Amino acid sequence: MGQVFAASYLIGLREGLEMVLIVSVLVAYLVKTGRRQHLLPVWAGVGAAAALSIGFGWALSYVSTTVLGGPGQELFDAVTSTLAVVLVTWMVFWMRRTARRLSGELRGKLDGAIGLGVGAVVGIAFLSVAREGLETTLLFFASAQGATTSAPLLGLGAGLLTAVVVGIGLYAGAIRINLSRFFMVSGALLVLVAAGILKYAVHDYQEAGVLPGLSTHAFDASGWLDPGSWYGALAAGLFNITPQPTVLETIAWLAYLVPVLVLFLLPARATRFPARKNSAGSTPAPVVSETTEHVEARA
Repeated sequence: MGQVFAASYLIGLREGLEMVLIVSVLVAYLVKTGRRQHLLPVWAGVGAAAALSIGFGWALSYVSTTVLGGPGQELFDAVTSTLAVVLVTWMVFWMRRTARRLSGELRGKLDGAIGLGVGAVVGIAFLSVAREGLETTLLFFASAQGATTSAPLLGLGAGLLTAVVVGIGLYAGAIRINLSRFFMVSGALLVLVAAGILKYAVHDYQEAGVLPGLSTHAFDASGWLDPGSWYGALAAGLFNITPQPTVLETIAWLAYLVPVLVLFLLPARATRFPARKNSAGSTPAPVVSETTEHVEARA
């Protein structure tokens, strides 16, 4: 169970917290500005986004296990894994770049949507959450490929549940954490997970006959890396480190991990963002601070 639980838990926690923070910003801003009548459309948009993400996950699983078979299934899994790596790479850099102004951007979009009507409010909530939900589903599908137990689903559920609990604590002011640091650490771990997914994708491409070298191994660590041990299970489940990787798998893993991790860990340039004013000409209190260190939502 531990082989894939850790990776799924990390995905659920990281992606879930992003979604919870987005919803918290939207809800808390409506509460603070006395527009509670728009809460129902926001929750309707969130619910629709959640339904779309679940449906997308079911469709991926159905196509992979029922529609396709043999080389076709391997190729489908390889393509979805490649897309997951592209998305998670874009996502961690996007969050690193925009986290400090995320709250202000969401509030501005919500203000504009309220002026257009209920449908626009539903749409803003739906689009804001659906992007994260679809990314989560694709990344989870890619990381859980080959699993024969319910461990990936349990890990994802536990991660999402933890994210909801943390989000509620942040919203209520009971928890204060440095979100910038959290997203930096979790982002670095996700880069490691993405490197493992890319390695898995290369292996699937080889099994599908698209890439050569399936039987050409880079090294054999089976003498000391026991897949049945706790550390072997953790390495395989979280980072897809296996005792006998092929040469192409190893090259792909290193070629992705080293430059992406170095670029991600480079210090970000500090940027100042002007405060947004409301229609009355005053600057509302932030729902999520510009340093993204806490969520504050007192009505």
